[in-house]
Amino acid sequence: MKKLLLGNEAAARGLYEAGVKVVSSYPGTPSTEITENAAKYDEIYCEWAPNEKVATEVAFGASLRGVRSACAMKHVGLNVAADPLFTLSYTGVNGGMVIFVADDPAMHSSQNEQDSRHYAIAAKVPMLEPSDAAETKEFVKAAFELSEKFDTPVIVRMCTRIAHSQSAVELCDREERELPAYEKNPQKYIMAPANAIRRHPFVEERTQKLRELAETSPLNRVELGGTETGIICSGTCYQYVKEVFGDSVSVMKLGIVNPLPVQSIKDFAASVDKLYVIEELDGIIESHLKNIGVDCVGKEMFSPLGEYSQTTIRAAFGLPQPESVSTDTPVPVRPPVMCAGCPHRGLFYTLSKHKITCLGDIGCYTLGSAAPLNALDSTLCMGASVSGLHGFNKAGGRDSESKTVCVIGDSTFMHSGMTGLVNIAYNGSNSTVIILDNSITGMTGHQQNPTTGYNIKGEPALAVDLEALCRAVGIERVRVVDPYNLKECEEAILEELETDAPSVIISRRPCMLLKYVKPQSPVKVNEDKCVGCRQCMKLGCPAISMKGKKAHIDFTQCVGCDVCTQLCRLGAIEKEGR
Repeated sequence: MKKLLLGNEAAARGLYEAGVKVVSSYPGTPSTEITENAAKYDEIYCEWAPNEKVATEVAFGASLRGVRSACAMKHVGLNVAADPLFTLSYTGVNGGMVIFVADDPAMHSSQNEQDSRHYAIAAKVPMLEPSDAAETKEFVKAAFELSEKFDTPVIVRMCTRIAHSQSAVELCDREERELPAYEKNPQKYIMAPANAIRRHPFVEERTQKLRELAETSPLNRVELGGTETGIICSGTCYQYVKEVFGDSVSVMKLGIVNPLPVQSIKDFAASVDKLYVIEELDGIIESHLKNIGVDCVGKEMFSPLGEYSQTTIRAAFGLPQPESVSTDTPVPVRPPVMCAGCPHRGLFYTLSKHKITCLGDIGCYTLGSAAPLNALDSTLCMGASVSGLHGFNKAGGRDSESKTVCVIGDSTFMHSGMTGLVNIAYNGSNSTVIILDNSITGMTGHQQNPTTGYNIKGEPALAVDLEALCRAVGIERVRVVDPYNLKECEEAILEELETDAPSVIISRRPCMLLKYVKPQSPVKVNEDKCVGCRQCMKLGCPAISMKGKKAHIDFTQCVGCDVCTQLCRLGAIEKEGR
Protein backbone atom coordinates (compact mmCIF):
# COMPACT_ATOMS: atom_id res chain seq x y z
CA MET A 1 0.00 0.00 0.00
CA LYS A 2 1.20 3.50 -0.80
CA LYS A 3 0.40 6.64 1.14
CA LEU A 4 1.19 10.32 0.62
CA LEU A 5 3.54 11.31 3.44
CA LEU A 6 5.63 14.29 4.45
CA GLY A 7 9.35 13.63 4.61
CA ASN A 8 9.20 13.74 8.40
CA GLU A 9 6.26 11.33 8.44
CA ALA A 10 8.20 9.00 6.16
CA ALA A 11 11.19 9.17 8.51
CA ALA A 12 8.94 8.10 11.36
CA ARG A 13 7.53 5.30 9.22
CA GLY A 14 11.08 4.17 8.52
CA LEU A 15 11.72 4.01 12.28
CA TYR A 16 8.62 1.90 12.73
CA GLU A 17 9.44 -0.53 9.92
CA ALA A 18 13.06 -0.84 11.07
CA GLY A 19 11.89 -2.13 14.46
CA VAL A 20 13.10 0.89 16.45
CA LYS A 21 12.25 0.74 20.17
CA VAL A 22 13.41 4.11 21.59
CA VAL A 23 13.31 7.67 20.18
CA SER A 24 14.35 10.75 22.17
CA SER A 25 14.40 14.27 20.73
CA TYR A 26 14.10 17.96 21.45
CA PRO A 27 11.62 19.77 19.17
CA GLY A 28 13.26 21.94 16.55
CA THR A 29 11.80 23.02 13.23
CA PRO A 30 12.11 21.46 10.65
CA SER A 31 12.76 18.14 12.47
CA THR A 32 9.95 18.18 15.04
CA GLU A 33 7.38 16.07 13.22
CA ILE A 34 9.71 13.06 13.00
CA THR A 35 9.31 12.36 16.70
CA GLU A 36 5.69 13.52 16.84
CA ASN A 37 4.79 10.97 14.18
CA ALA A 38 6.96 8.24 15.68
CA ALA A 39 5.02 8.70 18.93
CA LYS A 40 1.86 7.57 17.10
CA TYR A 41 3.28 4.04 16.93
CA ASP A 42 2.70 2.22 20.21
CA GLU A 43 5.62 -0.09 19.50
CA ILE A 44 8.08 2.83 19.81
CA TYR A 45 8.84 4.53 23.12
CA CYS A 46 9.13 8.28 22.35
CA GLU A 47 9.95 11.25 24.53
CA TRP A 48 10.79 14.92 24.50
CA ALA A 49 14.17 15.37 26.15
CA PRO A 50 15.29 18.65 27.77
CA ASN A 51 17.87 19.16 25.00
CA GLU A 52 19.61 17.46 22.08
CA LYS A 53 22.63 16.33 24.08
CA VAL A 54 20.37 14.44 26.46
CA ALA A 55 18.37 13.02 23.54
CA THR A 56 21.53 11.68 21.87
CA GLU A 57 22.72 10.14 25.12
CA VAL A 58 19.33 8.50 25.68
CA ALA A 59 19.49 6.99 22.20
CA PHE A 60 23.02 5.79 22.93
CA GLY A 61 21.86 4.14 26.15
CA ALA A 62 19.11 2.30 24.29
CA SER A 63 21.60 1.23 21.63
CA LEU A 64 24.00 0.04 24.34
CA ARG A 65 21.21 -2.14 25.70
CA GLY A 66 20.87 -3.71 22.27
CA VAL A 67 17.80 -2.13 20.65
CA ARG A 68 17.54 0.11 17.63
CA SER A 69 17.19 3.76 18.64
CA ALA A 70 17.10 7.25 17.18
CA CYS A 71 17.10 10.93 18.02
CA ALA A 72 16.10 13.93 15.92
CA MET A 73 17.12 17.57 15.92
CA LYS A 74 17.62 20.59 13.72
CA HIS A 75 21.06 21.70 12.59
CA VAL A 76 21.77 23.99 15.55
CA GLY A 77 20.65 21.15 17.82
CA LEU A 78 23.53 19.10 16.47
CA ASN A 79 25.84 21.72 17.96
CA VAL A 80 24.43 20.80 21.37
CA ALA A 81 24.70 17.08 20.63
CA ALA A 82 28.24 17.30 19.27
CA ASP A 83 29.83 16.30 22.57
CA PRO A 84 28.38 12.77 22.68
CA LEU A 85 28.45 12.45 18.88
CA PHE A 86 32.22 12.65 18.55
CA THR A 87 32.82 9.99 21.19
CA LEU A 88 29.94 7.84 19.90
CA SER A 89 32.00 7.58 16.75
CA TYR A 90 34.65 5.82 18.84
CA THR A 91 32.41 3.60 20.94
CA GLY A 92 30.22 2.55 18.05
CA VAL A 93 26.86 0.94 18.76
CA ASN A 94 25.25 -2.26 19.92
CA GLY A 95 21.75 -1.86 18.51
CA GLY A 96 21.61 0.36 15.41
CA MET A 97 21.45 4.09 16.10
CA VAL A 98 20.34 6.86 13.74
CA ILE A 99 20.64 10.60 14.30
CA PHE A 100 18.35 12.79 12.22
CA VAL A 101 19.52 16.33 11.57
CA ALA A 102 17.40 18.79 9.61
CA ASP A 103 19.26 21.67 8.00
CA ASP A 104 17.46 24.91 7.26
CA PRO A 105 18.85 26.64 4.14
CA ALA A 106 17.41 30.17 3.87
CA MET A 107 16.83 30.15 7.65
CA HIS A 108 13.06 29.81 7.56
CA SER A 109 13.06 29.25 11.31
CA SER A 110 16.68 29.40 12.42
CA GLN A 111 19.42 31.78 13.51
CA ASN A 112 21.96 30.45 11.01
CA GLU A 113 22.12 28.09 8.01
CA GLN A 114 25.07 25.90 8.92
CA ASP A 115 25.83 22.81 6.87
CA SER A 116 25.65 19.67 9.03
CA ARG A 117 27.78 17.65 6.62
CA HIS A 118 30.78 19.21 8.36
CA TYR A 119 29.83 17.34 11.54
CA ALA A 120 29.69 13.98 9.75
CA ILE A 121 33.14 14.62 8.30
CA ALA A 122 34.62 15.86 11.58
CA ALA A 123 33.10 13.07 13.69
CA LYS A 124 33.92 10.48 11.01
CA VAL A 125 30.46 8.96 10.90
CA PRO A 126 28.45 8.09 7.78
CA MET A 127 25.73 10.46 6.58
CA LEU A 128 22.88 9.67 4.20
CA GLU A 129 20.81 12.31 2.43
CA PRO A 130 17.45 11.42 0.86
CA SER A 131 15.84 13.47 -1.90
CA ASP A 132 12.14 12.85 -1.22
CA ALA A 133 9.80 11.23 1.29
CA ALA A 134 9.88 7.79 -0.33
CA GLU A 135 13.67 7.75 -0.24
CA THR A 136 13.62 9.02 3.33
CA LYS A 137 11.82 5.93 4.57
CA GLU A 138 14.13 3.58 2.68
CA PHE A 139 17.26 5.50 3.71
CA VAL A 140 16.25 5.25 7.36
CA LYS A 141 16.03 1.48 7.10
CA ALA A 142 19.33 1.37 5.20
CA ALA A 143 20.90 3.59 7.88
CA PHE A 144 20.14 1.02 10.58
CA GLU A 145 21.64 -1.74 8.47
CA LEU A 146 24.80 0.33 7.98
CA SER A 147 24.88 1.23 11.66
CA GLU A 148 24.92 -2.38 12.78
CA LYS A 149 27.15 -3.67 9.99
CA PHE A 150 29.84 -1.02 10.50
CA ASP A 151 29.38 -0.45 14.26
CA THR A 152 28.64 3.24 13.97
CA PRO A 153 25.93 5.82 14.54
CA VAL A 154 24.55 7.03 11.19
CA ILE A 155 23.33 10.56 10.50
CA VAL A 156 20.38 11.06 8.16
CA ARG A 157 20.47 14.60 6.85
CA MET A 158 17.12 16.19 6.10
CA CYS A 159 16.39 19.76 5.04
CA THR A 160 13.32 21.96 5.24
CA ARG A 161 12.08 21.06 1.75
CA ILE A 162 12.44 17.31 2.20
CA ALA A 163 11.05 17.38 5.73
CA HIS A 164 7.94 19.32 4.74
CA SER A 165 7.19 18.11 1.21
CA GLN A 166 5.13 15.08 0.30
CA SER A 167 5.50 12.08 -1.98
CA ALA A 168 3.98 8.61 -2.26
CA VAL A 169 5.57 6.16 0.17
CA GLU A 170 5.13 2.41 0.11
CA LEU A 171 4.16 1.10 3.54
CA CYS A 172 5.70 -2.17 4.69
CA ASP A 173 5.46 -4.33 7.79
CA ARG A 174 7.47 -3.73 10.94
CA GLU A 175 10.59 -5.81 11.51
CA GLU A 176 10.23 -6.96 15.10
CA ARG A 177 13.51 -7.57 16.92
CA GLU A 178 13.95 -9.40 20.22
CA LEU A 179 15.74 -7.76 23.13
CA PRO A 180 19.14 -9.47 23.35
CA ALA A 181 20.94 -10.36 26.55
CA TYR A 182 23.21 -7.54 27.74
CA GLU A 183 26.94 -8.23 27.70
CA LYS A 184 29.41 -5.97 29.46
CA ASN A 185 32.16 -4.62 27.19
CA PRO A 186 34.18 -1.93 29.01
CA GLN A 187 37.00 -1.82 26.46
CA LYS A 188 34.52 -0.74 23.80
CA TYR A 189 32.22 1.56 25.73
CA ILE A 190 34.32 3.15 28.47
CA MET A 191 36.17 5.89 26.66
CA ALA A 192 38.99 6.44 29.10
CA PRO A 193 42.19 7.36 27.23
CA ALA A 194 43.62 3.82 27.32
CA ASN A 195 40.54 2.44 25.58
CA ALA A 196 39.89 5.44 23.33
CA ILE A 197 43.37 5.28 21.84
CA ARG A 198 42.66 1.73 20.71
CA ARG A 199 39.29 2.70 19.21
CA HIS A 200 40.66 5.49 17.01
CA PRO A 201 42.30 3.08 14.53
CA PHE A 202 38.96 1.27 14.30
CA VAL A 203 37.29 4.55 13.29
CA GLU A 204 39.83 5.14 10.53
CA GLU A 205 39.48 1.58 9.23
CA ARG A 206 35.70 1.89 9.34
CA THR A 207 35.82 5.09 7.32
CA GLN A 208 37.88 3.37 4.64
CA LYS A 209 35.44 0.45 4.50
CA LEU A 210 32.52 2.86 4.22
CA ARG A 211 34.27 4.70 1.41
CA GLU A 212 34.69 1.42 -0.43
CA LEU A 213 31.00 0.70 0.13
CA ALA A 214 30.10 4.11 -1.29
CA GLU A 215 31.77 3.17 -4.58
CA THR A 216 29.14 0.53 -5.36
CA SER A 217 26.24 1.22 -3.02
CA PRO A 218 22.82 1.61 -4.66
CA LEU A 219 22.33 4.62 -2.39
CA ASN A 220 24.58 6.39 -4.89
CA ARG A 221 23.50 6.09 -8.51
CA VAL A 222 24.31 7.38 -11.97
CA GLU A 223 21.59 8.34 -14.42
CA LEU A 224 23.11 8.59 -17.89
CA GLY A 225 21.80 11.21 -20.29
CA GLY A 226 23.70 13.51 -22.60
CA THR A 227 27.48 13.29 -22.40
CA GLU A 228 28.06 17.01 -22.88
CA THR A 229 27.05 17.90 -19.31
CA GLY A 230 27.34 15.96 -16.08
CA ILE A 231 25.95 17.06 -12.72
CA ILE A 232 26.75 15.69 -9.27
CA CYS A 233 24.18 16.50 -6.61
CA SER A 234 22.32 15.17 -3.58
CA GLY A 235 19.14 15.69 -1.61
CA THR A 236 16.65 18.28 -2.77
CA CYS A 237 19.06 19.60 -5.44
CA TYR A 238 18.55 16.33 -7.30
CA GLN A 239 14.85 17.13 -7.68
CA TYR A 240 15.60 20.61 -9.02
CA VAL A 241 18.17 19.27 -11.49
CA LYS A 242 15.77 16.66 -12.84
CA GLU A 243 12.96 19.20 -13.21
CA VAL A 244 15.22 21.58 -15.14
CA PHE A 245 17.18 19.13 -17.31
CA GLY A 246 15.16 15.92 -17.35
CA ASP A 247 17.21 13.22 -19.07
CA SER A 248 19.21 15.63 -21.23
CA VAL A 249 22.21 15.58 -18.88
CA SER A 250 23.96 12.83 -16.97
CA VAL A 251 23.44 12.94 -13.21
CA MET A 252 25.33 11.33 -10.36
CA LYS A 253 23.02 11.36 -7.35
CA LEU A 254 24.81 10.88 -4.04
CA GLY A 255 22.76 9.32 -1.26
CA ILE A 256 25.83 8.70 0.89
CA VAL A 257 27.28 12.16 1.43
CA ASN A 258 29.93 11.00 3.89
CA PRO A 259 32.26 9.36 3.18
CA LEU A 260 32.20 10.28 -0.49
CA PRO A 261 33.40 7.79 -3.11
CA VAL A 262 36.49 8.41 -5.21
CA GLN A 263 36.76 6.06 -8.18
CA SER A 264 33.09 6.13 -9.14
CA ILE A 265 33.21 9.93 -9.20
CA LYS A 266 36.31 9.85 -11.38
CA ASP A 267 34.60 7.40 -13.73
CA PHE A 268 31.51 9.59 -13.95
CA ALA A 269 33.62 12.69 -14.59
CA ALA A 270 35.42 10.90 -17.42
CA SER A 271 32.09 10.11 -19.09
CA VAL A 272 31.05 13.76 -19.58
CA ASP A 273 32.61 16.77 -21.27
CA LYS A 274 31.97 19.23 -18.43
CA LEU A 275 31.12 18.50 -14.82
CA TYR A 276 29.08 20.62 -12.44
CA VAL A 277 28.43 20.21 -8.72
CA ILE A 278 25.13 21.58 -7.46
CA GLU A 279 24.81 21.55 -3.66
CA GLU A 280 23.13 23.91 -1.23
CA LEU A 281 25.20 25.78 1.35
CA ASP A 282 28.91 24.83 1.47
CA GLY A 283 30.95 23.35 -1.37
CA ILE A 284 31.71 20.07 0.36
CA ILE A 285 31.24 17.75 -2.63
CA GLU A 286 33.06 20.26 -4.82
CA SER A 287 36.05 20.35 -2.44
CA HIS A 288 36.16 16.56 -2.41
CA LEU A 289 36.26 16.46 -6.20
CA LYS A 290 39.06 18.98 -6.40
CA ASN A 291 41.00 17.15 -3.68
CA ILE A 292 40.91 13.94 -5.74
CA GLY A 293 41.92 15.79 -8.92
CA VAL A 294 38.54 16.06 -10.65
CA ASP A 295 37.90 19.32 -12.45
CA CYS A 296 34.42 20.73 -11.87
CA VAL A 297 32.37 23.90 -11.68
CA GLY A 298 30.69 24.60 -8.35
CA LYS A 299 30.47 27.61 -6.09
CA GLU A 300 31.85 30.02 -8.66
CA MET A 301 28.49 29.47 -10.36
CA PHE A 302 26.21 28.79 -7.39
CA SER A 303 25.84 30.75 -4.18
CA PRO A 304 26.72 29.33 -0.75
CA LEU A 305 23.70 31.23 0.59
CA GLY A 306 20.14 30.04 1.03
CA GLU A 307 18.01 27.51 -0.81
CA TYR A 308 18.23 26.67 -4.49
CA SER A 309 15.27 26.12 -6.79
CA GLN A 310 14.48 25.34 -10.40
CA THR A 311 14.63 29.09 -11.03
CA THR A 312 18.07 29.34 -9.42
CA ILE A 313 19.49 26.56 -11.58
CA ARG A 314 17.97 27.87 -14.81
CA ALA A 315 19.41 31.31 -14.09
CA ALA A 316 22.87 29.90 -13.36
CA PHE A 317 22.92 28.05 -16.68
CA GLY A 318 21.39 30.96 -18.62
CA LEU A 319 18.28 28.98 -19.48
CA PRO A 320 14.95 30.70 -20.16
CA GLN A 321 12.54 30.78 -17.27
CA PRO A 322 9.06 29.35 -17.83
CA GLU A 323 6.24 31.80 -18.30
CA SER A 324 4.44 32.73 -15.12
CA VAL A 325 1.43 34.78 -14.20
CA SER A 326 2.20 37.78 -12.03
CA THR A 327 0.54 40.95 -10.90
CA ASP A 328 1.86 44.48 -10.91
CA THR A 329 0.12 45.13 -7.61
CA PRO A 330 2.74 45.24 -4.86
CA VAL A 331 2.21 42.65 -2.14
CA PRO A 332 2.43 44.15 1.34
CA VAL A 333 5.14 42.81 3.60
CA ARG A 334 3.77 40.64 6.40
CA PRO A 335 6.51 40.09 8.97
CA PRO A 336 5.84 37.58 11.75
CA VAL A 337 4.42 39.10 14.92
CA MET A 338 3.40 37.88 18.34
CA CYS A 339 -0.24 36.79 18.31
CA ALA A 340 -3.06 38.91 19.66
CA GLY A 341 -3.21 38.17 23.37
CA CYS A 342 0.35 36.82 23.48
CA PRO A 343 1.35 36.72 27.15
CA HIS A 344 4.81 38.06 26.34
CA ARG A 345 3.56 41.37 24.95
CA GLY A 346 2.79 43.14 28.23
CA LEU A 347 6.16 42.31 29.70
CA PHE A 348 8.02 43.42 26.58
CA TYR A 349 6.03 46.66 26.56
CA THR A 350 7.20 47.31 30.12
CA LEU A 351 10.84 46.68 29.19
CA SER A 352 10.54 48.94 26.15
CA LYS A 353 8.77 51.68 28.11
CA HIS A 354 11.64 51.90 30.62
CA LYS A 355 14.35 51.50 27.95
CA ILE A 356 15.73 48.43 29.72
CA THR A 357 18.49 46.52 27.95
CA CYS A 358 17.29 42.97 27.37
CA LEU A 359 19.28 39.95 26.20
CA GLY A 360 16.96 37.59 24.32
CA ASP A 361 16.85 33.89 23.61
CA ILE A 362 15.43 31.39 21.12
CA GLY A 363 11.63 31.10 20.95
CA CYS A 364 8.53 32.91 19.79
CA TYR A 365 9.42 35.72 22.19
CA THR A 366 12.31 36.58 19.86
CA LEU A 367 9.58 38.47 17.97
CA GLY A 368 9.76 41.03 20.78
CA SER A 369 12.74 42.43 18.88
CA ALA A 370 10.44 43.80 16.17
CA ALA A 371 8.90 47.26 16.04
CA PRO A 372 7.19 48.86 17.81
CA LEU A 373 8.41 47.02 20.92
CA ASN A 374 12.10 46.81 19.90
CA ALA A 375 12.63 45.14 23.26
CA LEU A 376 15.63 42.86 22.62
CA ASP A 377 19.33 43.60 22.27
CA SER A 378 20.66 40.16 21.33
CA THR A 379 19.68 36.62 20.38
CA LEU A 380 22.44 34.03 20.04
CA CYS A 381 21.47 30.46 20.89
CA MET A 382 19.47 28.41 23.36
CA GLY A 383 20.26 29.55 26.89
CA ALA A 384 22.69 32.28 25.87
CA SER A 385 20.52 35.05 27.30
CA VAL A 386 21.16 33.92 30.89
CA SER A 387 24.90 33.32 30.50
CA GLY A 388 25.23 36.45 28.39
CA LEU A 389 23.49 38.58 31.01
CA HIS A 390 26.02 37.44 33.60
CA GLY A 391 28.92 38.42 31.35
CA PHE A 392 27.27 41.72 30.38
CA ASN A 393 26.82 42.69 34.01
CA LYS A 394 30.29 41.57 35.05
CA ALA A 395 31.67 43.84 32.33
CA GLY A 396 29.37 46.80 33.03
CA GLY A 397 29.14 46.68 36.80
CA ARG A 398 26.34 48.31 38.78
CA ASP A 399 25.40 50.58 35.90
CA SER A 400 24.52 47.54 33.80
CA GLU A 401 22.97 45.58 36.65
CA SER A 402 20.42 48.31 37.33
CA LYS A 403 19.05 48.47 33.80
CA THR A 404 19.66 45.10 32.14
CA VAL A 405 17.65 41.87 32.18
CA CYS A 406 17.38 38.73 30.09
CA VAL A 407 14.33 36.80 28.92
CA ILE A 408 14.10 33.06 28.29
CA GLY A 409 11.16 30.70 27.70
CA ASP A 410 10.20 27.87 30.01
CA SER A 411 11.24 25.18 27.52
CA THR A 412 14.47 26.97 26.63
CA PHE A 413 15.26 27.43 30.31
CA MET A 414 14.99 23.66 30.78
CA HIS A 415 17.04 23.12 27.60
CA SER A 416 20.11 25.12 28.57
CA GLY A 417 19.17 28.10 30.74
CA MET A 418 19.53 26.30 34.06
CA THR A 419 23.31 26.08 33.90
CA GLY A 420 23.56 29.80 33.16
CA LEU A 421 21.45 30.51 36.22
CA VAL A 422 23.71 28.29 38.33
CA ASN A 423 26.61 30.39 37.03
CA ILE A 424 24.87 33.61 38.10
CA ALA A 425 24.26 32.23 41.60
CA TYR A 426 27.70 30.65 41.98
CA ASN A 427 29.70 33.60 40.64
CA GLY A 428 27.48 36.24 42.16
CA SER A 429 26.29 38.75 39.60
CA ASN A 430 23.30 40.94 40.48
CA SER A 431 21.40 39.81 37.42
CA THR A 432 17.64 39.73 36.82
CA VAL A 433 16.48 36.74 34.78
CA ILE A 434 12.93 36.74 33.44
CA ILE A 435 11.48 33.33 32.59
CA LEU A 436 8.62 33.67 30.12
CA ASP A 437 6.48 30.71 31.17
CA ASN A 438 3.72 30.23 28.60
CA SER A 439 3.17 26.59 29.66
CA ILE A 440 4.28 25.07 26.36
CA THR A 441 7.06 24.93 23.76
CA GLY A 442 5.51 27.56 21.53
CA MET A 443 7.51 28.32 18.41
CA THR A 444 7.85 24.72 17.21
CA GLY A 445 4.15 23.95 17.48
CA HIS A 446 3.06 23.35 21.09
CA GLN A 447 5.16 20.43 22.22
CA GLN A 448 5.23 19.50 25.91
CA ASN A 449 8.32 20.09 28.04
CA PRO A 450 9.40 19.17 31.59
CA THR A 451 7.49 22.12 33.11
CA THR A 452 4.07 21.42 31.56
CA GLY A 453 3.02 18.31 33.46
CA TYR A 454 2.46 16.19 30.33
CA ASN A 455 4.59 13.90 28.18
CA ILE A 456 4.82 13.60 24.39
CA LYS A 457 1.56 11.65 24.26
CA GLY A 458 -0.28 14.20 26.37
CA GLU A 459 -0.33 11.90 29.39
CA PRO A 460 0.21 13.30 32.93
CA ALA A 461 3.88 13.54 33.88
CA LEU A 462 6.06 15.14 36.52
CA ALA A 463 6.04 18.94 36.22
CA VAL A 464 9.24 20.73 37.21
CA ASP A 465 8.55 23.47 39.76
CA LEU A 466 10.38 26.46 38.31
CA GLU A 467 10.23 28.48 41.52
CA ALA A 468 11.65 25.63 43.59
CA LEU A 469 14.30 24.89 40.97
CA CYS A 470 15.51 28.50 40.89
CA ARG A 471 15.71 28.60 44.68
CA ALA A 472 17.50 25.24 44.75
CA VAL A 473 20.37 26.55 42.60
CA GLY A 474 20.85 29.52 44.94
CA ILE A 475 18.48 32.28 43.81
CA GLU A 476 16.68 33.58 46.88
CA ARG A 477 14.60 36.26 45.16
CA VAL A 478 12.04 34.47 42.98
CA ARG A 479 8.65 36.02 42.16
CA VAL A 480 5.81 35.34 39.76
CA VAL A 481 3.92 37.99 37.77
CA ASP A 482 0.97 38.00 35.38
CA PRO A 483 2.14 39.63 32.12
CA TYR A 484 -1.41 40.84 31.47
CA ASN A 485 -1.04 43.06 34.56
CA LEU A 486 1.20 45.91 33.44
CA LYS A 487 1.45 47.50 36.89
CA GLU A 488 2.52 44.22 38.46
CA CYS A 489 5.16 43.67 35.75
CA GLU A 490 6.51 47.19 36.10
CA GLU A 491 6.80 47.02 39.89
CA ALA A 492 8.51 43.63 39.82
CA ILE A 493 11.07 44.57 37.14
CA LEU A 494 12.00 47.92 38.68
CA GLU A 495 12.25 46.48 42.19
CA GLU A 496 14.48 43.60 41.14
CA LEU A 497 16.75 45.85 39.12
CA GLU A 498 17.26 48.03 42.18
CA THR A 499 17.99 45.07 44.45
CA ASP A 500 21.60 44.17 45.14
CA ALA A 501 21.10 40.41 44.59
CA PRO A 502 20.46 37.98 41.74
CA SER A 503 16.77 37.43 41.06
CA VAL A 504 14.30 35.57 38.87
CA ILE A 505 10.96 36.89 37.68
CA ILE A 506 8.62 34.24 36.27
CA SER A 507 6.15 35.82 33.85
CA ARG A 508 3.43 33.19 33.87
CA ARG A 509 0.40 32.93 31.63
CA PRO A 510 -0.39 30.14 29.14
CA CYS A 511 -0.12 30.70 25.39
CA MET A 512 -3.41 31.98 23.96
CA LEU A 513 -3.31 29.32 21.25
CA LEU A 514 -3.54 26.43 23.69
CA LYS A 515 -6.86 24.63 23.31
CA TYR A 516 -7.77 24.91 26.98
CA VAL A 517 -7.26 28.70 27.03
CA LYS A 518 -10.58 30.40 26.36
CA PRO A 519 -10.54 33.94 24.94
CA GLN A 520 -12.47 36.65 26.75
CA SER A 521 -14.92 39.03 25.16
CA PRO A 522 -13.18 41.38 22.73
CA VAL A 523 -12.69 45.02 23.57
CA LYS A 524 -13.81 47.92 21.40
CA VAL A 525 -12.90 51.56 20.91
CA ASN A 526 -15.33 54.23 22.03
CA GLU A 527 -14.72 56.71 19.24
CA ASP A 528 -16.26 59.54 21.25
CA LYS A 529 -13.50 59.17 23.84
CA CYS A 530 -10.59 58.25 21.51
CA VAL A 531 -8.33 61.20 20.67
CA GLY A 532 -5.99 59.25 18.37
CA CYS A 533 -2.99 59.43 20.69
CA ARG A 534 -1.77 56.06 19.34
CA GLN A 535 -0.61 54.91 22.78
CA CYS A 536 -2.31 51.55 22.19
CA MET A 537 -0.31 51.11 18.98
CA LYS A 538 2.89 50.85 21.03
CA LEU A 539 1.89 47.30 21.97
CA GLY A 540 2.28 46.03 18.42
CA CYS A 541 -0.89 43.96 18.79
CA PRO A 542 -2.11 42.77 15.37
CA ALA A 543 -5.72 43.34 16.47
CA ILE A 544 -5.14 47.09 16.89
CA SER A 545 -4.89 49.52 13.99
CA MET A 546 -5.73 53.11 13.12
CA LYS A 547 -8.77 53.98 11.03
CA GLY A 548 -8.33 57.58 10.09
CA LYS A 549 -7.52 59.40 13.31
CA LYS A 550 -9.14 56.86 15.62
CA ALA A 551 -7.91 53.54 16.99
CA HIS A 552 -9.70 50.44 15.77
CA ILE A 553 -9.78 46.93 17.23
CA ASP A 554 -10.52 43.92 15.04
CA PHE A 555 -12.96 41.86 17.08
CA THR A 556 -12.12 38.73 15.07
CA GLN A 557 -8.55 38.83 16.41
CA CYS A 558 -9.00 40.38 19.86
CA VAL A 559 -9.02 37.85 22.71
CA GLY A 560 -9.86 40.33 25.46
CA CYS A 561 -6.51 40.27 27.25
CA ASP A 562 -7.21 43.84 28.46
CA VAL A 563 -3.57 44.94 28.17
CA CYS A 564 -4.50 47.77 25.81
CA THR A 565 -7.22 49.05 28.19
CA GLN A 566 -4.51 49.65 30.79
CA LEU A 567 -2.70 52.00 28.41
CA CYS A 568 -5.66 54.18 27.52
CA ARG A 569 -5.76 57.03 30.05
CA LEU A 570 -9.06 58.28 28.68
CA GLY A 571 -10.81 54.94 29.02
CA ALA A 572 -11.60 54.86 25.30
CA ILE A 573 -11.01 51.09 25.06
CA GLU A 574 -13.94 49.27 26.61
CA LYS A 575 -15.20 45.74 27.06
CA GLU A 576 -18.25 44.82 25.02
CA GLY A 577 -21.38 45.53 27.06
CA ARG A 578 -19.78 48.09 29.39
